[in-house]
Amino acid sequence: MKKYNMAIVGVTGVVGRMFLKVLAERKLPINKYYFFASQKSAGLAVEFLGKKHTVLELNAKNIKRKKIDYALFSAGGAVSGEFAPLFVKSGATVVDNSSFWRMEEGVPLVVPEVNADAIGKRNRIIANPNCTTIQAVAALAPLHNAFLLKRVIYSTYQAVSGAGKAGIDDLATGAKGERPKKFIYPIYNNVLPHIDAFMDDGYTKEEHKMINETKKILNALALRVSATTVRVPVVNGHSICINAEFEKKCTLKEVIEVLENAEGIVVCNKNNNYPMPLTVSGKDEVYVGRIRMDCTVESGVNLWVVADNIRKGAATNAVQIVEKLINKK
Repeated sequence: MKKYNMAIVGVTGVVGRMFLKVLAERKLPINKYYFFASQKSAGLAVEFLGKKHTVLELNAKNIKRKKIDYALFSAGGAVSGEFAPLFVKSGATVVDNSSFWRMEEGVPLVVPEVNADAIGKRNRIIANPNCTTIQAVAALAPLHNAFLLKRVIYSTYQAVSGAGKAGIDDLATGAKGERPKKFIYPIYNNVLPHIDAFMDDGYTKEEHKMINETKKILNALALRVSATTVRVPVVNGHSICINAEFEKKCTLKEVIEVLENAEGIVVCNKNNNYPMPLTVSGKDEVYVGRIRMDCTVESGVNLWVVADNIRKGAATNAVQIVEKLINKK
């Protein structure tokens, strides 16, 4: 079997570290790994698969020096916008975890269980969706295929790890009575109905991401989607309440059967047995529970969807995309 060379950009961050954990578990046919980070982190030693790797400064010179087949990015939009094209120019295929390329025309936005066929032979930059969108569409796509979505309403309960190490630190220091540095209000013992910047229409960027990315991934641009995204004092694991209405009639039994047969979905739908951040942390699957028909519309359902936002919502999804690319070859 052919072996490939892989770069990880942003290896010292929360998602970068999770890339390493997932890669060690999934054992891709990778010959050499190259780790890149900012000038501040350059020179650090990272141990991976029994070897010590020196972190390289992310610059054009270092990219050119290495023969790289695949590059996993988790270093923010500005970095992706500047450096992803340089990796592509040097012959690599980039899977980017930032929001920079997601809505770019011609760039596939991929959840492997849902739309791996969106990846074409000429796509050299592939976007990893928003972590919350990933778990939402993983649950909605099989239902959309069966009953045709008409309308979706999201209410999210998002962990502080979604804001990176600074978000995790704010929760920890807030418990000691210290003022927040990442969030504008304390997150400890609090709930913030505000993720990312506010837009002119009163929605936040995070809410726009969920709305627009859902439509692109499901290839349903006319779908009506609304979202309210909320930060909660949980370290890891995003939860979403999804209200979905369908064009075709469906029963509760049919909805549950579709979800039980869907790739990457685990149904926990008995009384006192429902998904929670504590129970899904460290898992790659998307968990669905509290499945109920919506009695206010003719064909609608309520779902409670929980997943590990750092693992499935970032690292695993990106690694799965590379797996699909390698398998295609």
